[in-house]
Amino acid sequence: MSLAQTPSNPVRLTISRYGLWIIFAALVLLASLLSDRFLTGSNLLNIARQTSVNALLAFGMTAVILTAGIDLSVGAMLAVIGVSAALLDQAGLPFPLTALLVLIGGSLIGALNGVIVAYGRIAPFVVTLAALTIWRGVTLVMTDGTPVSGLSASFQNIGNADWFGLPSIAGVALLALGLSWFLLRRTAWGRGLYALGSSEDAARFAGLNVERLKVTVYAFSGLLSAVAALLLTSRLYSAQPTAGSGFELDAIAAVVVGGTSLSGGRGSVIGTLLGALIIGVLNNAMNLLDVNAFYQQIVKGGVILGALLLERLLNRS
Repeated sequence: MSLAQTPSNPVRLTISRYGLWIIFAALVLLASLLSDRFLTGSNLLNIARQTSVNALLAFGMTAVILTAGIDLSVGAMLAVIGVSAALLDQAGLPFPLTALLVLIGGSLIGALNGVIVAYGRIAPFVVTLAALTIWRGVTLVMTDGTPVSGLSASFQNIGNADWFGLPSIAGVALLALGLSWFLLRRTAWGRGLYALGSSEDAARFAGLNVERLKVTVYAFSGLLSAVAALLLTSRLYSAQPTAGSGFELDAIAAVVVGGTSLSGGRGSVIGTLLGALIIGVLNNAMNLLDVNAFYQQIVKGGVILGALLLERLLNRS
């Protein structure tokens, strides 16, 4: 839950400060009681791998939502960037150069969203929904609807290696967490995002360059989408034209469950990490218990709705 507003009621104060941790611990306990496979080392590492891509997208989404914006195009960006990286790899480019190009490309794609939002003065929902459609179409044109495989060994290794017993994909997600936390909490740029989300007019009167903040925050989301694309493509040993479908909703869910306000100005990437872990554990537990995929969607929707209602309850004056 958000810590920006501190409730005076002791019960509300406890829930506000530790609610996410309590929910996460209760979920882990319940899953371990219902399935003896849940607390095995291989399954926990599997949760870390599955949660990492969503967490990377969600960290960028957190920054965007803090400005009262939204980015519905992250899943489609992941697909087009993953395909681009695979095609560059097939063309024989060294992996470091491929990675550099797609990271720059992801940032520019995100920045383009920001330019249209900031200078075109069009609602972020509309801009990024259109971008989602465009990049899905571009991905299908580039691949003719077929996967791109045959990646080099160095590309395949980046998302499947272990770093001191931890999957590399989870290690990268933790590095992104640290970077995101530092940028949001320790830099003028991060403070500007909170101010912009609280009141755009007040931020403008305070001398902040609102348009530049909007462009850079969408570029940041695009950059993290590119990182996620590289890792997911490597982990799957191929680029799938339909990769990332629905990932934007999972990222938004992690942000909302993590306590970031959709109206902007309040939230943290630590909360988002917990939100991503809660959703990851929930997905994993339901898979272990062979819950029908249709019912899984209903449960996830219920969790998001519950998080929103709890936030509204805690912040009610």
